[in-house]
Amino acid sequence: MSNPPVCKVSYRRSRFSTRLPDDRVYTASHFWLLSLGDNVYRVGFTQFATRMLGDLVEHGYEVKPGAAVGLGDTVGWVEAFKATTDLYCPGTGTFVAANPALETDPTLFDSDPYGRGWLYTFSGVPDPDATDVAGYVAQLDKAIDKIMGKPHGEE
Repeated sequence: MSNPPVCKVSYRRSRFSTRLPDDRVYTASHFWLLSLGDNVYRVGFTQFATRMLGDLVEHGYEVKPGAAVGLGDTVGWVEAFKATTDLYCPGTGTFVAANPALETDPTLFDSDPYGRGWLYTFSGVPDPDATDVAGYVAQLDKAIDKIMGKPHGEE
């Protein structure tokens, strides 16, 4: 039996557009979490985050597989063309593994952020403030409003 297709929610605002998968939850810091079952989550940056960061230049992890992680703990870092940022854990539990595909093809980071460009996996409990795709759309509106310096609706 095959898995049902992932629905994607189209989003467009100002000069940014994306299609957000609705099979995951999102955080205010623009991470997504996809449940792999048994309390294991794949974590990645949203397309909005990868656009703000630019092309991946280098990345690394400060924790090893099996290490305990807490909500908001720094687990690594990303250096991209436009910015450098820490990678935070969007949950509490155990760091499982980094995405080995990014080592051989760093372009996946921004070319396929919801697919093969994921960052790492952890087992545990996600951020209780993580939201579904509709909640993330509202967060995107606020983020873009802030960047544009305008109240929503004054594009």
